[in-house]
Amino acid sequence: MTIPGSGTIAAVVLAAGGGSRWTGSGHKLLADLDGRPLAAHALEAAAVAGLDELVVVTGAADLSAVIPRGATVVHNGSWSQGQAGSIRLAVDYALSAGHEAIVLGLADTPGVPAEAWRAVAVAEGSLVVAVFDGLRRPPTKVGRRFWEELPVSGDSGARSLLAARAAGVVEVACRGNPADIDTVEDLQLWN
Repeated sequence: MTIPGSGTIAAVVLAAGGGSRWTGSGHKLLADLDGRPLAAHALEAAAVAGLDELVVVTGAADLSAVIPRGATVVHNGSWSQGQAGSIRLAVDYALSAGHEAIVLGLADTPGVPAEAWRAVAVAEGSLVVAVFDGLRRPPTKVGRRFWEELPVSGDSGARSLLAARAAGVVEVACRGNPADIDTVEDLQLWN
């Protein structure tokens, strides 16, 4: 999915966190949703979107059984330090691979379809965010020129960058359900 004049774009699925609000057995990303592990839904959508590369940032849980064939796995051994560390690893990888943009999404959002990943990737602009029923939610495209402005520590993602660069953000209306699964109760709403 190389965009003419803009280089290659990697889909990055953040899947490293410990799921601190999850009280069920096992890790939330491996919990059953419609007969498959929760993370499998988001990973499949990102893979089907057809971007130039699929990068999965892992950490707390062993997701090897659900990561699509051909995906690049970047392990965050410091996953407990927050999401920013996973984003930084993804950016470092994308730089080394020569990508011009990354599209960031979350492994615990089973209702975000491949079409949303694709729409954000192909939209003009270096800062692009999906909008679901008026709400900005991942996936979010960040062009190389803004990678240094992403947070380097803590548990924040691209939201602070989007706020700081509000005038340059392109919004793309998407279909789907952007809700993330953080608790057993959240998952029960889906099953």
